[in-house]
Amino acid sequence: MAKEESKLHIVMFPWLAFGHINPFLELAKLIAQKGHRISFISTPRNIDRLPKLPPNLSPCINFVKVPLPHTEDLPEDAQATIDLPREKVPHLKNAHDRLQDSIAHILQSSNADWVVYDFSAHWLPDIARNLGISSAFFSIVTAACLTFTGPTLTPDDRNKPEDYTVPPKWVPFPSKVAYRLFEILKVYDDVSGDDGAIPVFRSFVEVLGGCDAIAVRTCSEFEPEWLHLLEDIHRKPVIPVGVLAPRLYDVNGDDDNENWRPIKEWLDKQAKRSVVYIAFGTEAKLRNDELTEIAYGLELSGLPFFWVLRLDDDSELPEGFEERTKGRGIVCATWVPQLKILAHDSVGGFLTHSGWSSVVEALQFEIPLVLFTIANDQGLNAALLEEKQVGYLLPREESDGSFTRQSVADSLKLVVVEEEGKSYRDKAKEMSRLFGDKDRQTKYVDNFLAHLVSHRHPKV
Repeated sequence: MAKEESKLHIVMFPWLAFGHINPFLELAKLIAQKGHRISFISTPRNIDRLPKLPPNLSPCINFVKVPLPHTEDLPEDAQATIDLPREKVPHLKNAHDRLQDSIAHILQSSNADWVVYDFSAHWLPDIARNLGISSAFFSIVTAACLTFTGPTLTPDDRNKPEDYTVPPKWVPFPSKVAYRLFEILKVYDDVSGDDGAIPVFRSFVEVLGGCDAIAVRTCSEFEPEWLHLLEDIHRKPVIPVGVLAPRLYDVNGDDDNENWRPIKEWLDKQAKRSVVYIAFGTEAKLRNDELTEIAYGLELSGLPFFWVLRLDDDSELPEGFEERTKGRGIVCATWVPQLKILAHDSVGGFLTHSGWSSVVEALQFEIPLVLFTIANDQGLNAALLEEKQVGYLLPREESDGSFTRQSVADSLKLVVVEEEGKSYRDKAKEMSRLFGDKDRQTKYVDNFLAHLVSHRHPKV
């Protein structure tokens, strides 16, 4: 527990997406456990959707609700990316940028020691500096992804999608961490600013240039070369805070839960390490042709599977698929306790969109990965994971991302059961000792807090 004179007041402001809010909250909880005070800022609806804090932490974490400015292009209840189709997210970004005065007012009256913010708040470093508050950028993505966005001083001469399919010129060591063409084409408007909002890479460069320290959701044992490079190109402290694997306090203690009990009963009947779990995050959307090939691939594989799939009016499973796989597979259209499923010893592989949070959750339970990217930073994550032999990249056409049902079946069998794929299973076991090590995680947070205590600006 922090001594009274060393206690910090930290303001945290994540981007309006639950893939960002949740890691920020996980870090906030670990900091609060040490006796420091957190002011956690988001919109009213986002805060209301967060899980209830444990009683021992609620006195240390104060949720600060800041309403979004009204805009004609944004429905009133759309306060996070999950509430909008992808093409309307720029309207959310523009509304978020109009929070500058509200955030400045909160900071001015907060008596905060540090403000910890996300890539989206490119305007926040100047506000913090003018108020004499130390600032840290917290990256929920890996150091490799962060390095890919670019240095603050070197001009970024990438001006067409193909330029992002090779490692950038400032990476001095051999690496394959880059987008495939179909991956960058999906997000190029976002990266370049052609969607009407500030280019996402430009936003990264501005927050990296303006902060006093860079905190990264990673660990030095996993990507030391990228952390060192990040520090070299930005010339400021880069502090890994650990992977922030969410804690599963009691895997089997909630058997009566109406969602978990039937799932557990089915999983209990399956052979150890035999089930493929399939989930692509809460926001990723498959095209119907992709959904069809994955379904037929699961059927061809012969493996038992549990597929979390949210269908809409534009998508449907192949006719007869659920009847043909009845008993061997489950398609679930509702929320599931993903962490509990991944922790169950019948699960032997994870077909994932390569989102960093999902990767962290799986690897702490030694689940090998089959990587199927959809959007955002997932292509860079998958390239890094493949380079480190932590996951198997499902083969796809470079130009359009197309793939076959046979490649789905072959990839799943390779990673889950075949002798040739044993290296992926072994690597997942090795990573579980790193990603699931709670003592190691505690040391990373302690190291981060020690930096914050010793480098905060003196209060006037």
